[in-house]
Parts: sequence; structure tokens; C-alpha cells
Amino acid sequence: MAKVLVVVKVYPESIELEPEVIVERIKSNLPYGVELLRYDVEPVAFGLNALRLYLAMPEETEGGTEPIEAAISSTEGVSNVDVELVHRVSL
Repeated sequence: MAKVLVVVKVYPESIELEPEVIVERIKSNLPYGVELLRYDVEPVAFGLNALRLYLAMPEETEGGTEPIEAAISSTEGVSNVDVELVHRVSL
């Protein structure tokens, strides 16, 4: 069965928010069947750190990445979400 790798860049609302706290909030808010594989913290500017999330979702997910984007955007502490990459992978 194939899965889809989705790489998403997440910007926090403020520099005071710890990246680990935001990641835990996002993990609890992800749609069913979507799993967080790993994440990186990427310095942006002036103390602001973005998160790059590597997510796996089932290939047959309706709506593509929209449910993931909506779930992450509605997470407390998240300012902006950008999908950077969508790639089909075989497992």
C-alpha cells in the first residue's frame, strides 16, 4: 500500500512558544490516519523558529492535504501553514 509524504512548514504565533509544545498540540489535532514521522526546527528571523513537519497520510485520503492544513491551522499557537512537498511513497 502506498502512502503520501507531506512536508509542511508551520509558523508559530510568537517567539515565546516552544516548538515542542506546538508539535504536541498539532499531533493531538491531526486527522485520523495521518502520522507525524519527524520534525525539524528551522530558524527564520529575530528569534522566530518555524517547524518543518514530515507527515505520512493514506494515499486515498479525500481532499488531498486540505484536512491536514485545516487541522494544523486551527491548532492553538499556529500562525501560518505552508505545504512544501507532496510525494507518493511505497511502504
